Amino acid sequence: MTSDSATGDPATGDSDTLERGVPIRAARRPRGGAPLALLLPAAVGLTFLVLPLIGLLVRAPWSAMPELLSGDAVWPALRLSLICATLATGLSLVFGVPLAWLLARTTFPGRRLARTLVTLPLVMPPVVGGVALLLVFGRNGLVGQWIYQQFGYSLPFTTAGVVVAEAFVAMPFLVLSVEGALRGSDARYEEAALTLGASRFTVFRRVTLPLIAPGVGAGAVLAWARALGEFGATITFAGNFPGTTQTMPLAVYLALQDNPDAAIAVSLVLLLVSLAVLFALRGRWTTGTH
Repeated sequence: MTSDSATGDPATGDSDTLERGVPIRAARRPRGGAPLALLLPAAVGLTFLVLPLIGLLVRAPWSAMPELLSGDAVWPALRLSLICATLATGLSLVFGVPLAWLLARTTFPGRRLARTLVTLPLVMPPVVGGVALLLVFGRNGLVGQWIYQQFGYSLPFTTAGVVVAEAFVAMPFLVLSVEGALRGSDARYEEAALTLGASRFTVFRRVTLPLIAPGVGAGAVLAWARALGEFGATITFAGNFPGTTQTMPLAVYLALQDNPDAAIAVSLVLLLVSLAVLFALRGRWTTGTH
């Protein structure tokens, strides 16, 4: 009779683990060079992804960069982008974390449909999302009509409209990240806290959140980066008014028509922000380890 144990050669790292009587050999990275049939398309794919970034760096007007970035439209757009992306991330945290907990920890009729609807903005064209927001929150929309009648306020084409549009496209990233963290965490700690008499909200606040804090942080950074780069839903729902709704991507689009060098300079700023996001997430998604 074989007992559950792990044996192997420590020098090679090869081990057999018996789980329920079934031997499982530890995964090893295969040795040898890459075959040409895989190496060539991989090299083409890498070139395809990297070459536009190299072109942006090569064609950048480095000598005129300070003058281009000191324009009247650049810093207001950057400030508005940072503020709106941060507020949109805050909305995503307030509403997205409870939604992720609901999808991961409870069972209710229509949960699969709810998860599908949550992920729909990931695959839906952002412009379509902007149109949908107009139909709901516009002055004659399903909800916007009531808001306008009661408070005399119209959400579209305002700074608050930018925040709503960015939150709509960014929240699914946070929800999926937090839901994955919840499913990967050990629920026995929460069950133990419940058996000791803690309420579900106390367990969520004192046990669950500390367990999934890395997933929440990574999801928040992804949501913030997605909100910062949002274009389609923002221009459709909030417009492109300098100082009010013109974010950095909209400034790039506008500058590309009149001043390509300014568009390149602003694009480099967004590229640096994207690199900073990847650096912040380097230990979670960019290396394949958690």
